[in-house]
Amino acid sequence: MPFTIASSVSFEEDIKKSRFQAIAVPVENEQAVKDFLEHSKDLSTTHQCWAWKIGHNVRFNDDGEPSGTAGRPILATIEGNDLTNVLVLVNRWYGGIKLGTGGLARAYGGAAGQCLLLAEKIELIEKKKISFKCQFNEWAIFQYELNLHQIEYSEEYTAEGVTVMALLQVHQIQPLALKLQDVTRGREQLKIIEEPEND
Repeated sequence: MPFTIASSVSFEEDIKKSRFQAIAVPVENEQAVKDFLEHSKDLSTTHQCWAWKIGHNVRFNDDGEPSGTAGRPILATIEGNDLTNVLVLVNRWYGGIKLGTGGLARAYGGAAGQCLLLAEKIELIEKKKISFKCQFNEWAIFQYELNLHQIEYSEEYTAEGVTVMALLQVHQIQPLALKLQDVTRGREQLKIIEEPEND
């Protein structure tokens, strides 16, 4: 069963006058990775190295550190903890003492590892994209339902009513489909949007 982390965590340590700060966050997709990295840009750092894993997809970046000394050890700690849908960013502020390639790999991997130890691991629950339509007067009922279960959704208003796209955990699909049939008296059906597998 794949696991991810419940929420973002961070860890800091000083190694030979360099400060290392690791931040681990759960991510749903590559856009979330881009948004987080963009938001975390820090010009005061010497290096911002990172790695992420979402499903079978992995990426890592040494950000100017010698090849293989930062991104790969960070990724190894994510995989070593059996985690997915996780991004770990390690910021380094250089303190004037070179650590050597082995020292760098230990420092980046170590900071990432300590950081992930602080995280609460949760079972990764599969989610599916769904869509449905309803009339304006029915939308409040569904909006209440989606908010109640903290379901991510977006709505689009058309001349005919409201078209809703949402991301549901697999076990939430059936109850919502029944609710939709009930409220719309069988007029509308819930559609599951199959996403192409990209391996």
